[in-house]
Amino acid sequence: MTANILPRPDNITLPINGGVFSRPDPLLIEQLRGVSSATASAMLHRMGIRQTFIEGPKSAAPGTKIVGSIITLQFMPQREDVASGIAQEYSEKYSALWAVLGHIHVGDVLAIQAFGDPYTGCLGEMLITYFKAQGGAGIVVDGFIRDAPRVQKIGVPLWVRGFTPNYASQATLFPWAFNVPIACSRVLVLPGDIMIADDDGAVVIPCKVAPEIARLTLEHEDWEAFSRMKITNGGALLKYYPLSEEGRQEYEAWRQQQKPE
Repeated sequence: MTANILPRPDNITLPINGGVFSRPDPLLIEQLRGVSSATASAMLHRMGIRQTFIEGPKSAAPGTKIVGSIITLQFMPQREDVASGIAQEYSEKYSALWAVLGHIHVGDVLAIQAFGDPYTGCLGEMLITYFKAQGGAGIVVDGFIRDAPRVQKIGVPLWVRGFTPNYASQATLFPWAFNVPIACSRVLVLPGDIMIADDDGAVVIPCKVAPEIARLTLEHEDWEAFSRMKITNGGALLKYYPLSEEGRQEYEAWRQQQKPE
């Protein structure tokens, strides 16, 4: 019996929707596009928000970067009365896994809680193809996905722990809820937060502090560009990184010169 003619299972839990959430202002997203994950992490640490780096997932295509509003998907441990047996894979179609894809907006980043489980393929070729068609910007998975050769040709930026031959609910996890708080590698991720991911990794910017982070990080990137230029030309490290008082005065003068007349 093939999956497409299986009856809808009676013992599955329908998707749990965490409710409406607000996406950040698109202008704020644009302001953050020039910010690296390293700078964002440093600024958040200075503000006292320390656990924002999602350790584990790495870029499947080095050189790619994403900045976007987060929508969440939560995998939870399976239980036999929820989904099991021959209809288990088919039941995914009535779970949060299919439901979340219907809520993707242009520019969204899908963040997935999967406990780093190598036996659960959270997404595969077809679902990632659909995600791209909806305008999704990228995916960060605290776990594994499947269909490696085909997925890498789709062109969706991915941060994953690796690849697996298994489908989503084949092992011990099940796609349980979406648009709810999740834990990605012990990092709290809320719908509407902002994800910055690049070759250094993925960092979550809490929505409440995102405007201040945009202001601080853009200034930080600016003086680092000045310091890099000075150090490259033989400038003293103690003077230019971080900026000493003398170095900062030079930076302010340089910055004034860069302003259009």
